[in-house]
Amino acid sequence: MVTGATFAAVFIALYVGHSVGDHWVQSSCQAADKGKPGWVGRLADARHVLGLTLTKIILLLPVVLLLDLHVSTLGLILGFTVDAVTHWWADRRSTLAWLARITGKSEFYSLGTPAHPASPATAGGGYAPTLGTGAYALDQSFHHVWLLVGSLIIATV
Repeated sequence: MVTGATFAAVFIALYVGHSVGDHWVQSSCQAADKGKPGWVGRLADARHVLGLTLTKIILLLPVVLLLDLHVSTLGLILGFTVDAVTHWWADRRSTLAWLARITGKSEFYSLGTPAHPASPATAGGGYAPTLGTGAYALDQSFHHVWLLVGSLIIATV
């Protein structure tokens, strides 16, 4: 029987794995290149998603074993596949920018960058980088939705 506790434990493990994999495991080269056009970008993104997915697996495995969670091999394969494919798609950057554009979120997408109408500036009038951007917030929230979907698949299939 599938329980809410199984789903919750899977989601928490994948959420933490996502944060670690997206920020600590991803290399600077992958982060810089994954949005580039052509095979350079596609392969950099694929390497990032591979490392990210392995991180999630490594963190989920002890949770499943120690908490004696009942998950199926098919559920794991499907859940991780959905998560990896959607993560790769969003991290190509042009795809998420397109989604922001068609949903009326272009201005928010550019928040925190010089492209935004109210871009942050230094006292001297130059660009003042911020720790967060609209693009980053939309990227992470997109990933979180698919972590939820992947977790539901893992917990119920």
